[in-house]
Amino acid sequence: MFRYYLDLYDLDFFLFLSFAGAVTTALLLGIAFHEFCHALSASYLGDQTARRLGRVSLNPLVHLDPFGTILLFIAGFGWGKPVPVNAYALRNGPRTGMAIVAAAGPISNLAIAAILALPIRLGVTPWQNPFIISGTAGWGLADYAGLFFSAGVLLNCILAVFNFLPLAPLDGFRVWVGLLPEDLARPIAQMERYGILILMGLFFLGPAVGIDFFGWVVRPLVEGLSTALTGA
Repeated sequence: MFRYYLDLYDLDFFLFLSFAGAVTTALLLGIAFHEFCHALSASYLGDQTARRLGRVSLNPLVHLDPFGTILLFIAGFGWGKPVPVNAYALRNGPRTGMAIVAAAGPISNLAIAAILALPIRLGVTPWQNPFIISGTAGWGLADYAGLFFSAGVLLNCILAVFNFLPLAPLDGFRVWVGLLPEDLARPIAQMERYGILILMGLFFLGPAVGIDFFGWVVRPLVEGLSTALTGA
């Protein structure tokens, strides 16, 4: 990601500003609102742990993990501070309640992506895929604004899709364990201790052995969502 910033800077300074601004806005807003929605949904369902710790807040500073945030800008992946939840205090029960609380995070990213997609869908700004830019000759203010909104849509779609994967510690693990019938959820639940290892293996080792999980699964879903939201 950091190298891509430098490539954009060499290509066009305003292009760099638009993309860097979109990444900063989308990730800070996306991660903070994501964690806020976890905390709010847990509070609504009866567990006040996060509220007592000040996590039912839209202040990004209470939700951002310093190291996870730095990695997001440098490497393109990272995390926020997990929201503490007492599953047994949730009125829907620990399994269903945790599924609802977990789903609130990625759903919030879809909501942000839908809002950022409005100027593109309404034709106010064009769609500009930030990862496929060959040049900016003839670009005007609307094109740079389109890049800003397009990058925001893509990044929040990535956060939503990625977090719905059924691997611990991602939100999707709790969602699928909570919503699937018990005979289907049990094998997923038994993989919790290995989730982070599987995730890291797919992310770092997969491409080296020809398993492009993110290209095969995550990218098509992200592209489908962004197309549906923007109409581009």
